[in-house]
Amino acid sequence: MNILFLTAFKINDTSDRGVYPDLMRKYSNEGHNVFIVTPLERRYKQRTSYIKENNVGLLKVRSLNIQKTNIFEKWLAISLINYQFMQAVKRYLKETQFDLVIYSTPPITFIKLIVFIKRRNRAISYLLLKDIFPQNAVDLGMISKGGIIHKYFVRKEKKLYQVSDFIGCMSQANVDYILRNNPEIKAEKVEINPNSHEPVEESITEEDKLSVRQKYRIPVGKTVFIYGGNLGKPQGIEFLLDFLDHQKKKEGVFFIIVGSGTEFTKIKTWFNLKQSENAVLIPQLPKNEYNLLLKSCDVGMIFLDKRFTIPNFPSRLLSYLEYKLPVIASTDRNTDLGKVIVQNIFGLWSESGDLESIDRNVSILANSPDMRKSMGLNGYSYFLENYTVDISYKIINNHLKKN
Repeated sequence: MNILFLTAFKINDTSDRGVYPDLMRKYSNEGHNVFIVTPLERRYKQRTSYIKENNVGLLKVRSLNIQKTNIFEKWLAISLINYQFMQAVKRYLKETQFDLVIYSTPPITFIKLIVFIKRRNRAISYLLLKDIFPQNAVDLGMISKGGIIHKYFVRKEKKLYQVSDFIGCMSQANVDYILRNNPEIKAEKVEINPNSHEPVEESITEEDKLSVRQKYRIPVGKTVFIYGGNLGKPQGIEFLLDFLDHQKKKEGVFFIIVGSGTEFTKIKTWFNLKQSENAVLIPQLPKNEYNLLLKSCDVGMIFLDKRFTIPNFPSRLLSYLEYKLPVIASTDRNTDLGKVIVQNIFGLWSESGDLESIDRNVSILANSPDMRKSMGLNGYSYFLENYTVDISYKIINNHLKKN
């Protein structure tokens, strides 16, 4: 079977680790021919290229900058990416007949390319809904509800759902939200298909853990809390900084913020001004170095802006669970992330903006090593039962067997 995968996420190689490379590697390992179309942002100053090794083709399409750029260029890039991908597919993959086209949000602008592939090849289309746009931008005050830009993207969103044969959502709250706000969509085409990883056994010795902590000047003997990933507006950075300020005098704990994003400079400015002794800011690390750091910590943290009306479900949860870290989440009330964490006993939740509640959760885990261990093991079991690529692969392929 020939699989076409479209994404605005940068993929260098299928050996990369992440939600999308892991799923495509699963298809490849099962003997399918996989063709990945991914952006090659202009900052890298390279031309569009196509490389095929064994049963995997990687088409890197030159585009404007999508990540870590200003809003104007980001939205222009998203608007142009369908045309750029279309031209590249027609040039490099014109002879390939596709059985299945998989694509993810963001962006929501692959519509014409999806329709083209479906008509040309009678391919089945499957949307991995990772982002509900433009409502998320409305929630964060980036665009005005009912304005010209909002109406334009709503039309795109509705059309994307219409041309998708199936829609895989990250959680039940996402399924409920899509059906409630898009009554024209048939319920049978919407299902839970969660973020997923390929499980990899990666243990770390106490000696290696000590070495990593020394490298990043992390105190030994303290409970280490880590937030890793995007540092942008969706994470509610103002509350994150309030939280760190509130924790400055707490003994026995240490906080690591690692990643990149549009709000990184604001966070760096805070660190320079506050000179916090129990927190450190680390720029984005290569994946293997980040994983080593993660395995050397005690608790994973998740932050989401309290203004969200859409149910986000951050993929960074998977890495925490995979490395047996209990989770502290501070989110809006519309996501079911906290419900999943608490009901399955692998972490603690508080509402974003509630400093007293998250402070209490920090104290509970900081003073309870046995609880941290049991929650970490619970999370790892939950990961194996619910968030592996084998599960996502089977969910998608069940539809192919019926057609």
